[in-house]
Amino acid sequence: MTAHEKLSAAIRAANDAGRTALMPFITAGYPEPEDFVATLKDVASVGDVVELGIPFSDPMADGMTIQRSSFEALRKGVSLKWIFDQLDSAKGEIETPLVMMSYLNPLLAFGYDKLAERALAAGVCGFIVPDLPFEESSDLRTALDAKGIGLIQLVTPATPDARLKTLCDASRGFVYAVTITGITGGESGLPDDLASYLDKVVSIASIPVCAGFGIREAGDVAAVGKHAAGAIVGSALVEVLENGGDAAQFLTALRS
Repeated sequence: MTAHEKLSAAIRAANDAGRTALMPFITAGYPEPEDFVATLKDVASVGDVVELGIPFSDPMADGMTIQRSSFEALRKGVSLKWIFDQLDSAKGEIETPLVMMSYLNPLLAFGYDKLAERALAAGVCGFIVPDLPFEESSDLRTALDAKGIGLIQLVTPATPDARLKTLCDASRGFVYAVTITGITGGESGLPDDLASYLDKVVSIASIPVCAGFGIREAGDVAAVGKHAAGAIVGSALVEVLENGGDAAQFLTALRS
């Protein structure tokens, strides 16, 4: 089984068990770098897949919560190399598949071939790169494909049908269905046309569809789960962590 197939399998396993797959997002190294591995283990004990945010100076798709977490992590010295080193130190202790969400610059600076090699060794099964257009993704895709790692595509309610098909066909692991035309971290309250939008994406995709942006409460997870395989929760969890809350307890409550 390739790395990206592990993502699909984990999501489908949750569905087969009668629940919506839960994909928590954390900013790597936030709130405190020394707590990163412990926090990751805690979150991975509940999540079916964990999304690791790579801190970046200009996180254009993210709202204030994740912008703040990214800034603080960078200020405290968190880098992509540091994250890989931390993951290496915990090798064999985290079975949950990992996804990295990163803007392009850190990946480009690291080097695509080296990135794919280190990612596979660290248990990273896929990458989400919000500022990398599909038309410009072939170099990164080729490097990741060589190691069986997925480049996960984002689609939105504004994506035209023809492009939606292109992106769903190109995505590996799962398709990331952005629920809103905006940034992360909005108030709870999913759009009225969410069902029809997710149903359309699911009808086109041959791999699981997971929905993110604006998911903050158990009711949001339940609403998404009626139409998609998984729910991605980011800003709400980052807020729990920065307030010193119990991440596993919060995530468990989202399933209730």
